Amino acid sequence: MSKRITIKQIALALQVSISTVSKALNDSYEISDDTKKRIQEYAKLHKYKPNTLALSLQNKKTKTIGIIIPNILNYYFARVLRGIEKVATEKGYNIITCITNESYKKEVDTMEMLSNGTIDGFIACISEETLKIGNFDHFHDILEEGTPIVLYDRVHQEINCDKVVTDLVKSAYKATRFLMKSSCKNIAFISTSETQNIGKFGLEGYIKALTKHDINPAKSLIIIQDREEGLKEKINEMLDKYRVDGIFTGDETSGAITTQVLNKRFLRIPEDISIVGLTNGILSRYSTPPLTSVNRFAHTTGEIAATRLIDKIEEKIEFDDIKTEVVKTKLVERESTKKLFIKF
Repeated sequence: MSKRITIKQIALALQVSISTVSKALNDSYEISDDTKKRIQEYAKLHKYKPNTLALSLQNKKTKTIGIIIPNILNYYFARVLRGIEKVATEKGYNIITCITNESYKKEVDTMEMLSNGTIDGFIACISEETLKIGNFDHFHDILEEGTPIVLYDRVHQEINCDKVVTDLVKSAYKATRFLMKSSCKNIAFISTSETQNIGKFGLEGYIKALTKHDINPAKSLIIIQDREEGLKEKINEMLDKYRVDGIFTGDETSGAITTQVLNKRFLRIPEDISIVGLTNGILSRYSTPPLTSVNRFAHTTGEIAATRLIDKIEEKIEFDDIKTEVVKTKLVERESTKKLFIKF
């Protein structure tokens, strides 16, 4: 097996300095285009690869980011990951993606393992179990070591780091108001994310919209739980007892299940009941009918989080410069709601 070609060998072959080769391979503006092209083509021809271990020892940087995802089956998190990966690739960083499956222990173990010098920083979404337990020591420890963290989607005020979020309360408020403006009088709230931010804040925005417009939220029209088991039965019980003409769902699972129930009852959507969802994933787009949903721009969230973290790693931003970025949302109208002829 032939040895890997080195920068020194490229310099000798092309009769230029090692410094010139290094700058050319890093696409430096200090090197002329002709020289840069000649060096880069020679390096490619001889299959030159940088010694990443040597570079990390020299620069004390691994050029690697740890990504913590609580649930890879969730379309929103998958889109966030794509946004992170796009920016990381553009800026020459690798990513190590770890899935906690909503486990506190796995989250702690994973972050401890990666923080031993494997990565330069973390982009993380807190697991459901961690939020329930309320113990964030592993985040505090990593920050105290000087490793930057950017939290996205599920965050907590106790963790003093950069955050990228969407205003779920405001989004839920707007979605509920949309149903009200489309002549819905009895609007129900359904969610399978009781302990997650999306469930809590979705309910808060729903209640805020009703109370601000002199409607007393009825407990009998609110179904919120942590699992999908038994949800169909609860929705059917509610529809048997009460006249509902609008439903706001706090997550994709509840949106899909609600649509199934309504279709099985031969209720026309949106003529009999309109539906709006707080998430805009695959289930929403391919339901029958497709659901009007809040687009939370997950891809943008990932891009912002990655840009912020890399700027911290590269010391373009001070470590103690903490910022919370709020990504604006947009309501995407589809076939599950009546058309409005006024600006929303």
